[in-house]
Amino acid sequence: MVSAVTTRYTHLMPGKNIVFGIAGYYTPQQEIRLPYNGREVMFVTGQVIMEAACCNIADDWVYALVPGYIVDWQNDVNEVGEKISTVEPVRSDKEKADIRKVIQEREGYIPVDFW
Repeated sequence: MVSAVTTRYTHLMPGKNIVFGIAGYYTPQQEIRLPYNGREVMFVTGQVIMEAACCNIADDWVYALVPGYIVDWQNDVNEVGEKISTVEPVRSDKEKADIRKVIQEREGYIPVDFW
């Protein structure tokens, strides 16, 4: 039997802007637990803002990010007090396609990325 590979997901505060580089920031908006095939998948919706002051360009879009199946919900806390969950990334292409479809039907046809 092959054991599942898990990773730790740090829960970010909804509505808090997270700066990346000098070009913009992203803002997680919601964490959603989605029942799927007898398990729960967690996904995060948010907004990305790209700014390029030199070119007078501003672009924004919404996204969904799927860390994976919930293995252990908020089972730890990091050094700055953010909660951490253990997740198992979705590996099957068929499951990714199914989950992407459900998220897009629920949230609108936005980009959906997987860990």
